[in-house]
Amino acid sequence: MTFSFSQRLILAFARYLDRRKPWHQRGKVLGGISIYAIRLRLRTWNLWDTNLLPVAVLQPMAERSPSAGVNPDERQRRARSSDGSFNDLQYPDMGRAGARLGRNLPFQRSIPPADLLEPNPRDVSEQLMARNGEFHAVPFLNLLAAAWLQFMVHDWFSHDNQSDNPIEVPVAPDSDWGEPSMLVRRTKPDPTRLNDGGPPAYRNFVTHWWDASQVYGSSNESEKELRLGVDGKLRLDENGLLPLQDKPQGKVDRTGSNDNWWIGLSIMHTLFAREHNQICEMLKRTDQAKRQGWDDDRLFDQARLVNAALLAKIHTVDWTPAILPHPTTAYVLNSNWWGIFGKRGSHFFRRFTRSDVLAGIPGSRHEHHTAPYAITEDFVAVYRMHGLLPDRITFHRLGDDHELGSYGLLQLSEQFVRPVVEQIGFPNAVYSFACEHPGLVTLGNFPDSLRNFIRPNGNHIDLAAIDLLRDRERGIPRYNDFREFLGRPRIKTFEELLGGSPSPGDEAARLRYEKYLPRLKALYQNDIDRLDLQIGLQSEPLVKGLGFSETAFYLFTLMASRRLKSDRFLTDDYRPEIYTAEGIRWIEENSMVDVLRRNVPELAPVLQNVSNAFNPWGQ
Repeated sequence: MTFSFSQRLILAFARYLDRRKPWHQRGKVLGGISIYAIRLRLRTWNLWDTNLLPVAVLQPMAERSPSAGVNPDERQRRARSSDGSFNDLQYPDMGRAGARLGRNLPFQRSIPPADLLEPNPRDVSEQLMARNGEFHAVPFLNLLAAAWLQFMVHDWFSHDNQSDNPIEVPVAPDSDWGEPSMLVRRTKPDPTRLNDGGPPAYRNFVTHWWDASQVYGSSNESEKELRLGVDGKLRLDENGLLPLQDKPQGKVDRTGSNDNWWIGLSIMHTLFAREHNQICEMLKRTDQAKRQGWDDDRLFDQARLVNAALLAKIHTVDWTPAILPHPTTAYVLNSNWWGIFGKRGSHFFRRFTRSDVLAGIPGSRHEHHTAPYAITEDFVAVYRMHGLLPDRITFHRLGDDHELGSYGLLQLSEQFVRPVVEQIGFPNAVYSFACEHPGLVTLGNFPDSLRNFIRPNGNHIDLAAIDLLRDRERGIPRYNDFREFLGRPRIKTFEELLGGSPSPGDEAARLRYEKYLPRLKALYQNDIDRLDLQIGLQSEPLVKGLGFSETAFYLFTLMASRRLKSDRFLTDDYRPEIYTAEGIRWIEENSMVDVLRRNVPELAPVLQNVSNAFNPWGQ
C-alpha cells in the first residue's frame, strides 16, 4: 500500500505538529490529525497475514469451510452466515470461525522466547499485579462498561487449549498456593502450521467479524439451539431470561458463548437477546415483510443484521467515548461512525459521497488495506483488562437504593449466576452495575479473587500469571519491541517507564513510584527490554482522559476502524436494500440508553437524565 499525495501531506503535517506538542495536548482537530496519521501508518506497516506462513499440510476444503469455493446463494449475499463465511464474497473463508488469527507486528519479532518462565509469571503476579484488598476505581465509568468489554471480546476471539503437555509454573514454597506448581494448558496451535522455528499460528474458535457471534454462536448447530423457530426470535423463558444449559459445573445461561461466565455477561447477553426479539417484532410490522411474507429464517436474518450493527455502533459512539473521554479521542473515534462532521454531517454527505472521512465508515467502500481481515494476536493482548473487575459487587434496589446483598466475584460466576439474578431481580442487577465503578487497568489492581481460584474443571490458577504466560507463549513481543513497531519511542529506563520522579505534593504517585520501581528492576534484572507487554502497559502513567495506556490506544485506533472497514455488512451493504429502511433507522436512532429503556422498562425513570449508559448514573 502506498500513500496518496494528500495522505503524504497529512503525515508530514502530523510530524510537524508532533514535534511541538503530543496529540493529547492539542485541540481535537489538530490532535485528530495526528491520530489519523497514526492510523495511516499502522494500516500500511502493521497488518501481517499469517496465512502466508508455511504450512505442513493443506487442510481439506470441506474442513476449511462448508461453502468455500462455491458461489454464494441468495441468503449468503444478503445475510450473515452462522460461521462467518461469505462476508467477503470473493474470499468466502476470510474471517470465518476456525480461520487463523493475524499479527500486527513483524513475524521475526513474534517468536516465543526460549524460556517462557523467565521471569516467573507467578512472581510477577505477586509483586506487581496483586490488588491485596486495595481497589483503584475508575471514577468516570460504571461496571456496565466492564461487562460490555468482555461481551464484545467473546464476539471477536477465542483460543482453544490442548489437553496434554501443560506448562508447569513453579510456585514459591512460602506462598499460600498449597501446591508446588501451577499447571497451565498450552494454546492449541493450528495443526497445518509448519514447525520451522518461526512464529506460531493459532485459529480463532469464533468468527472474526463484528457479527454478534457471542449472542448467536459461530456454527449452524449452535444457532439452531438458540432460536425459537417462530417469527425469527431467540429463546427466552417466561421471565425474559435466557434458557439454561447443563454444564459440568452446573446450569448456566445458554447463549452463543458462555465461557468464563459471570453476572456481567448474563446481563449483556440477556439484554441483546431481548433486543433481537424486539427487532423481530419491528420488522414483522414493516410493509416489506408483510408484502413478501417473510418467514422465520428471513426475520431472524434481518434481526441479526440490525442487532449486530447496533452493537458495533454502541461500542463506537457510546462505549468508546466513555472509556476514552479525552475530547480528541472521543471526537476521532466517534467520527468512525459519523464522519468528522458528526451525525448531521453524515446524513448530508451520504447523499453525495461514500468517503468514510466525511460520512463515516458505515456505507463507505469496504477495504482490507494491506492484509486479509482477521482479528490479531496483538489485539487480543492489549484487551487483557481484568483490572476492570472488582472483587466484590454490592446490589441495590431500583427506586430506593436499599441494599440487596454484597457478593464476591466468584459468587457471581458460572452456576451461581442464575440464582443471584432471580433473587435480586434483573432490573436491580442492571441498575446496580450502572452505579458501581470498575477498576483501573494499572499495576497493583488485578482482582485478588482471580489470582488464586479453582476453575470448574478443577484447575487451580492465577489468571494474572496466565495473562503474562499467554503473551509469551503466543509470541507477543516484549513491551519495548511492541512500542517500537507501533511507531512509539523505546523506553530507556524503568524510571522513565513510571513517568520519572513524581512532582512534589503528589503523594499517591510517590508511593507508587517507590513501591514498584525496585520490584520492576529486581524481577527484570534491570533490563527494560525484558519487560512483559502487560506490565509495561500497566506501568505507563495514564494520559488524562484515557481509560487505558496510550500504547494500547495506538493499536486500538487501528483495529477499531478496521473491524468496521473490512466488514461488507458495515460498508458496501450497509444500505436499506439489505437492512430495510426501518432497520437502518433502528441502528442510527438508538443508543445503549434506548436498549436499556426498551428491554428493562423499569429503568425508564432513572434513565431520564442519562446521556451515556456507561457513565455512572445519577452523577
